[in-house]
Amino acid sequence: MNLKEERTVSDPAEESADARAEVARGERMRDAVLALVVVLGLVQTTALARWLDAHRRAEDPFAAYEELYVKPETARRMSLAFNGVAADWYWLRSLQYVGRKVEAYRGEFTLDDMSDLNIRNLGPLLGQSTALDPQFMAAYEFGAVVLPSIDRDAAVRLVARGIRENPGDWRLYQHLGYIHWQAGRFREASEAYEAGARQPGAPAWMRVMAAQMNEQGGSRAVAYEMYRRMYEGAADDQVRTLAVTRMAQIDSLEERDRIRRVLSDFRARTGRCPADWREVAPQFRNAKLRLTAAGVPLDPSDVPYVLEAASCDVSLGQDSKIPKK
Repeated sequence: MNLKEERTVSDPAEESADARAEVARGERMRDAVLALVVVLGLVQTTALARWLDAHRRAEDPFAAYEELYVKPETARRMSLAFNGVAADWYWLRSLQYVGRKVEAYRGEFTLDDMSDLNIRNLGPLLGQSTALDPQFMAAYEFGAVVLPSIDRDAAVRLVARGIRENPGDWRLYQHLGYIHWQAGRFREASEAYEAGARQPGAPAWMRVMAAQMNEQGGSRAVAYEMYRRMYEGAADDQVRTLAVTRMAQIDSLEERDRIRRVLSDFRARTGRCPADWREVAPQFRNAKLRLTAAGVPLDPSDVPYVLEAASCDVSLGQDSKIPKK
């Protein structure tokens, strides 16, 4: 066999080796491409996860409180003989809802003005409680005080339901009159007090309030009487505290009016504003104002009033416990 023939015979083996090498290169290329795809996929997944984390809406801690699973009437049927227990559960849920809103809020507020706290679902929660237990008076009282600044119509509906279920309870008419009075609806407030005065056991002052609403519903005297009666009849300590706070606020408004009259008289006599409170301390004593030993007038929370020399006016001190609105 010559050399040429030997080459010819060996060619198939060489071709097989070349083919295997080509297949191996193809597999390596495929593996490299797959690895690149996996790496790119991981990079894109990581980037997407970071983007979603950055743009995800914050979890609403109040969502569970703002979701009603069943209507009040349905809840009443489902609870069978345990309506009272279910009503208590919804009542506690209402208090927890408001309490967590209070904890999350950083501004100033009062029990009767929580409009800035975004309490959206208190009306329905109280509605659940009173649907399950129509004689749940604490829910009506709390709703009459807290709900008007959040949803006045819901407050009226809540107390109106209480009156339908308990037509002889004069306190519910007092709650309704308070809601209307807060809204400046003095005629409706008078009608509520008049209707309550006709119920068994209603105190005589209910009829007096009905008359005062028509004559001077927007006066401080009526407001003070309103909160005084609220304090006397409230079962909730928070409501009693609110009543005391509002009475102190009314007292402070009256005191500031007396201080302004003293300041006005002083400026009329001298042509200037007092340099400090001591210059008008004798007049303050005559006006029956409470003073410190240095002659500085005190507000009902025992914090000194502030003399605004530029405007010759008086204002509450920074540490005062008197509500500013």
